[in-house]
Amino acid sequence: MSDDLKTRLCDAVDAAFDQQIAFLSELTAHPSTRGNEQSAQDFMAAELSARGYQLDRWQIRIEDIQHLPGFSPVLGPYEDAVNVVATHRSTSGQGRSLILNGHIDVVPAGPLDMWDSPPFDPQVRDGWLYGRGGGDMKAGLVSNLFALDALRACGYAPAADVHYQSVVEEECTGNGALACLARGYRADAVLIPEPFSENLVSAQLGVIWFQVHLKGRPTHVAYAGSGANAIEAAFPLVKALHEMELRWNARENRHADYAHMDHALNLNVGKIEGGDWTSSVPAWSTFDVRMAIFPGQSIDAAKAEIEKTILEAAQQNDFLRHSPPRIVYHGFHAEGYALSQDGSDRAQQAISALEKAHSAISDATLKREAITATTDARFFGLYAGTPALVYGPKAEAIHGFNERVDLESIRRVTKTTALFIADWCGTEVI
Repeated sequence: MSDDLKTRLCDAVDAAFDQQIAFLSELTAHPSTRGNEQSAQDFMAAELSARGYQLDRWQIRIEDIQHLPGFSPVLGPYEDAVNVVATHRSTSGQGRSLILNGHIDVVPAGPLDMWDSPPFDPQVRDGWLYGRGGGDMKAGLVSNLFALDALRACGYAPAADVHYQSVVEEECTGNGALACLARGYRADAVLIPEPFSENLVSAQLGVIWFQVHLKGRPTHVAYAGSGANAIEAAFPLVKALHEMELRWNARENRHADYAHMDHALNLNVGKIEGGDWTSSVPAWSTFDVRMAIFPGQSIDAAKAEIEKTILEAAQQNDFLRHSPPRIVYHGFHAEGYALSQDGSDRAQQAISALEKAHSAISDATLKREAITATTDARFFGLYAGTPALVYGPKAEAIHGFNERVDLESIRRVTKTTALFIADWCGTEVI
């Protein structure tokens, strides 16, 4: 790629940057929590169609993906799970193909009175855009699109097929990305601009979600001694799970990419429900747990140890010994993925292309980071033999109050992505 084209691409990003932030603000205003992504996907589909891309929009069906590796089980009906994929078809086919992937779903906002401004009324101030999902990861979705726009503004298109994916379900299963694989979308590399501060993700953890259901013995609280409190029965089980968490984090159990981290694997009790009446000993409780695993750690083996830990702890409770907990798996059944372990030529070429693009924009070496979360990269890297590069803008308070994303970081990532596309795919005149 010539220096002249690099300069023109950067200038094109700058020229459209106000429009890009306005686009991001409008997209962030859609409250696209799980099951409510339709309006945001409508918006994306309209914008992609207006740009002349070949559009594919479909309802994900469990029966199409449940037999595939990487599938995560879901509870209840599977409705309103719609993916949008736009495809650029190259006329020359001389370059290397690419998937630009991002998720449209966001996590719930929580109590609105704990936000400084409404989470779905995006605010731009002091160099940041505030709003739920602005950082995780609508800024990345938009940077992918405006990087392609920059090429077009310079009179070029990628010289290889490019599939732009706006998927659902990343925050709870990853089944949206899996559905793209089931539909046949493949490429020579994948770029996913998750908000990890312009670092390349070298490894990511796996995640398991499960529920623990407990039954108690209800009675009037005046006779509490004759009952069995299903809420309080959860406490020793949670304690036992945290002890398991410490064992898994022991130095001898760590994956190489996480050897420097004392506590990479985090267990979280994210939700608890139970009981029906304040003056009744609760007859039931349910708590939801998220547990991480290292790359290469078996999900089946992890589940077996989780179950053993819970059931052994239950044996220490006089009531639970005869009324054992029921464990239900739903949501994430995600394996860990380490790009660092992909020694293929394609992976090294893709990383090199991103390193060159990043250095050209940031005048710095691309840093690599092992993250303590999961992303959709695992589907491409583990099940499609495709190097998946996770590289996106700086964001803060993702999944928290006052989530925000750095505007200048978005600008740099968009420029880097435009240079990466031009290098990886090559260019052809429109």
